[in-house]
Amino acid sequence: VQLVESGGGSAQAGESLTLSCTTSGDTAIWACMAWFRQAPGKEREGVATIDTYGIPTYADSVKGRFTISQGNAKNALSLQMNSLKPEDTAVYYCAATGGPYVRCAVDSYGPSRFGTWGQGTQVTVSS
Repeated sequence: VQLVESGGGSAQAGESLTLSCTTSGDTAIWACMAWFRQAPGKEREGVATIDTYGIPTYADSVKGRFTISQGNAKNALSLQMNSLKPEDTAVYYCAATGGPYVRCAVDSYGPSRFGTWGQGTQVTVSS
């Protein structure tokens, strides 16, 4: 099972981008899916999560600007990014974990809890 991201690219500050993540290789129902990002020289940080009930959580830095959503089959993921800022520049990763229901809040469910990752997609925001 693999996660495949698409939709990264370059944008000016204030513009929007949409990232997508699809599951390939098998039919999987994920307990939790998430977007992480990693800027040069920084640790990977959680951006947003969504659990199997469709409940999202967001990092404070993106709250009100980014929206995470799942496809109907619960194995596809999107991140709508509005009002982009230069500090949003990073490689964005899709991640997922299976198993029973988990409350995967972004501030408490770190990268080590996710067993399946995409390859990452670059987002660059210029001022």
